[in-house]
Amino acid sequence: MMSQIDPQKKRTRRPQRSLAAVVSLLALMLTLAACQIGNQQPHLVKAPASKQVYREPQIGLADYTTLDPALVTDPSAIRAVELVFTGLVQLDDQLQVRPQLASSWTVSSDGLSWTFHLKPNLRFSDGTPLTAQDVAYSLDRALQPSTRSTTAPLYLALLRDADKLLAGTIPTLINDSILVRDKQTLVLITRQKAPYFLAMLTNPCSFVVERSLVEKYHGDFSDHLTEGGGAGPFKVARYVHGQEIDFVPNTYYYGAKPQLSRIVFPFYRQASDAYHAYQSGQVDLTSVPLASYASDKKRPDFHQVPQLWINYYTMNYLVKPFDNIHIRQAFALAINKVTIAEQVWKGTVQPTNHIVPQGMPGYNASLTGPDGTQNLTGNPAKARQLLAQGLQEEHLSSLPPIKLTYATGLSTLDQEAKALIAMWQQNLGATVTPDPVDYNTLLTRVTAATNNPNGLQMWGLAWVAEYPDPQDWLSAQFGQGVPNNNMNYGQNVSNDAAMQQLVQKQLQEADSTLDTATRLRLYQQAEQQLVNDVAWLPLEQVDMVFLRNPLIVGFKDNGMNLVPPDDWANIYVVESQS
Repeated sequence: MMSQIDPQKKRTRRPQRSLAAVVSLLALMLTLAACQIGNQQPHLVKAPASKQVYREPQIGLADYTTLDPALVTDPSAIRAVELVFTGLVQLDDQLQVRPQLASSWTVSSDGLSWTFHLKPNLRFSDGTPLTAQDVAYSLDRALQPSTRSTTAPLYLALLRDADKLLAGTIPTLINDSILVRDKQTLVLITRQKAPYFLAMLTNPCSFVVERSLVEKYHGDFSDHLTEGGGAGPFKVARYVHGQEIDFVPNTYYYGAKPQLSRIVFPFYRQASDAYHAYQSGQVDLTSVPLASYASDKKRPDFHQVPQLWINYYTMNYLVKPFDNIHIRQAFALAINKVTIAEQVWKGTVQPTNHIVPQGMPGYNASLTGPDGTQNLTGNPAKARQLLAQGLQEEHLSSLPPIKLTYATGLSTLDQEAKALIAMWQQNLGATVTPDPVDYNTLLTRVTAATNNPNGLQMWGLAWVAEYPDPQDWLSAQFGQGVPNNNMNYGQNVSNDAAMQQLVQKQLQEADSTLDTATRLRLYQQAEQQLVNDVAWLPLEQVDMVFLRNPLIVGFKDNGMNLVPPDDWANIYVVESQS
């Protein structure tokens, strides 16, 4: 998901189609869906059933817009959806794809046909049998134009003829690329080889919904989930709009049953209100305000978890002076990322040179910056040398006017922009003008920069993992003609454009390579060249910083802030330590 740097809002991959998905970043930071304490401590006494209640605040919103898996985009609502619904596969707490409704699957020799075998005796939370027909219905429904999903066109785009269904030229994908062999067997056919297909199927738009409930209530079925609807570990027990939503265990759940007797999600408009509620014992989680980070990090209930989230800046390869690789490298090496992480973000982020964040499959611990080192404090001497070389190559005596565009709304963004501009001035003698704009305006201008030599010159955004695969971070950002390639990598006439296009071909090869080791090696090689080219100027990897009630045990930390369905069997409340 694309977002401003520490944004208050974020976007899905195609911004022109996903403004409905632009939500409060604060909600993403504060939902704390998978905030977890690691290994259970010994000598813990489990509390009685009446006390097995977990209260997780939903921060920054007054209510959910929807709990329909095909439509949900708000991170807080996704958290609720993942309790009630599930799909063929989901991620575990190590961010590996694991079976859920499916017990197993096979892939054809050409890599295009995926055959899924369902677990026996599956049921929705009202006891209705769940079969392969329900899976087929749910996937097809998510892609139907009348559903108006903003996520299914992204995560289910690999299904053959999905584009035709979305365009309205065919009525359904059932008996096309979605085949029901029998009640327990489903075949999905993709338009190309894509080892990351399973990871994309973990998105909520692939979750299975109960057809009878959808047809009974049409577009409003998510307001009636007390009647059924999903097959996840919990079901909705009570939903008071604008106040809270409560969940209880689903007695028909196919996996190990949850130990909690109730989960309560109360709504809080302000993070400060949730923080105070935690202090008084009303909720079991809270974010940590930046102002109290230094003191709160000394608490025993403090946690800091790196997320699959990179803040970055980028430059338009069609706009001078950033059509020159050496000038781009000069701007990258003039920055002290450690100083910014410590002075602006107060230690709540990790400085990085990486595009693919730590915690991802394919993370390259040996990756270097554009100067061939792993230094994060900058290289001003090398930066000045590269700038001089670039100016000479461009026959320029000095840099042209430069404007840095970023989103307003957060004081730390202004502070970071100010710090960057000061470093470029001090180390390069460059005069950079800040250009803060509202977030939607930023997204519009970023999109308009594509293939546009008169578009934005340099801007700041962030990427938050959609699924834990390097394809989401590399091919989806820098591939030839992909919607996020707004910086025009490989689609320009600079002297190194041919090398960029070779990297794009390497990404295409990696995308279709079935051998995992070979595939990850290709992505790592491409990432190193992208960093050398300054396709992104990565600045920091964002951490989730929070307090959690130490009497809630069994959670496990992960970089996507999620709790896998089966993990709820290991999460419970302790009364005391013996």
